[in-house]
Amino acid sequence: MEKILVVDDERSMRELLELVLKRSGYSVHTAENGTTALDLVRQNVYDLMISDVKMPDINGIDLLQKVKAVSPETQVIMITAFATVDTARRAWKFGAEDLLIKDAGFDVEELKIQVAKVLEKKHLRQENDLLKRELRQRNSLDNIIGRSPLMQAVYQMIETVAATTSTVLITGESGTGKELAARAIHNMSPRAAAPFVSINCGAFTETLLESELFGYMKGSFTGAVANRKGLFEAAEGGTIFLDEIGETTPSMQVKMLRVLQERSIRRVGGIEEIPVDCRVVAATNRDLTRMVEDGTFRNDLFYRISVIPIEMPPLRARGVDIPDLVRHFLEKYSAQATRPTLDIAEETMHYLESYDWPGNVRELENTIERAVALERTVRVEPERLPERILKYKPRTITDVDLPEEGFHLEAYLSQLERDYIIRALQRTGGNQTRAAEILNMSVRSLRHLLDKHKIRQTASLLREAGGLSDTVAHK
Repeated sequence: MEKILVVDDERSMRELLELVLKRSGYSVHTAENGTTALDLVRQNVYDLMISDVKMPDINGIDLLQKVKAVSPETQVIMITAFATVDTARRAWKFGAEDLLIKDAGFDVEELKIQVAKVLEKKHLRQENDLLKRELRQRNSLDNIIGRSPLMQAVYQMIETVAATTSTVLITGESGTGKELAARAIHNMSPRAAAPFVSINCGAFTETLLESELFGYMKGSFTGAVANRKGLFEAAEGGTIFLDEIGETTPSMQVKMLRVLQERSIRRVGGIEEIPVDCRVVAATNRDLTRMVEDGTFRNDLFYRISVIPIEMPPLRARGVDIPDLVRHFLEKYSAQATRPTLDIAEETMHYLESYDWPGNVRELENTIERAVALERTVRVEPERLPERILKYKPRTITDVDLPEEGFHLEAYLSQLERDYIIRALQRTGGNQTRAAEILNMSVRSLRHLLDKHKIRQTASLLREAGGLSDTVAHK
């Protein structure tokens, strides 16, 4: 519901406009003079102000300038019984959207039409700003690529949860495409026509993050020169993506929990409770379960954001997708370089498929972008790959040298154990009984290790993917 402020020293006009606008579905506040109007603007954010030009304390043109200084997002329509060319010129100069004549035959229907036009124009401008922000922020990968069983399971999960309004927590290592999954959920949801707004919670201090998320009122801190909406309000009707939520401070976690519980926000320096309607999708590359155990992440917030968990698999666990990703990036960066799509040498592809990709899809994309930029022939040769890929060898126990400074044996063995469990599950399509046989252990012991390494969901995804593949095969 758009919020409108009506300012007029004539009581009958205030009451008329209030009645007409409320019947049209707007939330309306009134002020009998400019001083009261300014106080209201400092406490609230209005979508539109309708103000008389001639008033006893502050004339309408001066009020227009002061309101624009405090709240630039507020649109203004001026009304006057003494219209002159100079009045119109000054009104438009200082940002008024329209100037209407107030006389004995004042047409309220015309006012309603103009109000609707001004607010529609405001909404279009906001959507345009959000689109520009989205284009600046969006991941350089245009869509999720992958036909492996793990990715098929992810697609199926995204399609299932998109139709709901539940909060989603996307986990996975850096570079696995968590924001792409969030965008896919939004684009497939009933909220697709509304904004998708993303923010990296780890990129801001607590104070800046709070003002970005919740907005602020003029004068609430140094540099707050005008009222400003936050991203929760900007995402109204759509989706807000809270990336790296595990990086937030305990006090910020309390404020986020309150928003999820109350579905309202309070701007920094403000006193008004502002209802918000947006779906929350959060993401992290950290182990929130362990953080909850350590006391560094609130368990009540964890349960709020993890209603539906989705795990993005690392690239090393879905090597079958590497050729498709490589071709996708070759097409993308060849096009950007305005040249025919480069081919790739068989030996080059072998190096790419043999590497373990600690930086996941993002690292692969950067590698192909670099290769396209350096390659002068029609196909990418191995010499265009970084040394770390050309010299990489899968690590075995015989390759390990014991450094003079020591070696973290427990961490190495733990990672090795985790990798072998995942490989066994991949081979068996997530069947834990068969995977336990391959690893020569009991199913109970395997399940204990799944919990130890936090990969029980990975096993479930592989099992679901295997069932999905069987269904497709039978069709």
